[in-house]
Amino acid sequence: MPKTGKNGHAIGDEIPSTLQRSDKKAQDTFAKTYDSAVEEYGDGERAARTAYAALKHTHEKVGDHWEAKDESGPSDAKAAGGRGSGGDTAGGVNANATKEHLYGVASELDISGRSKMTKEELVDAIQKANEKETRRARER
Repeated sequence: MPKTGKNGHAIGDEIPSTLQRSDKKAQDTFAKTYDSAVEEYGDGERAARTAYAALKHTHEKVGDHWEAKDESGPSDAKAAGGRGSGGDTAGGVNANATKEHLYGVASELDISGRSKMTKEELVDAIQKANEKETRRARER
């Protein structure tokens, strides 16, 4: 099912709920990449993974939605290595950001104990908080 309409923008009810709560650029990035990947790989998981990979270069997951990054680039070891790499994914968290940036995101998500966390601990805590916020938003 195409994710973009005739106007070239994302079709709201065709994209994941986290993107429905995100800005237009995030929605369009995902939708256009997904549609292009469907032409290349067919509809399914590989097309969705490709679309998320593109999205993670320009956006990061914060709570139950995606926000634009200050600088484009891979968000974690998996994104940096590409398909088939051995790196781990951070689930949309911009693990390549500075510790200060991650601390700010953790503060926005009201993660307790953040001031004593290492960069890796902040990434893990943000990922867990994001999953919790997404579950909560889907229940509404």
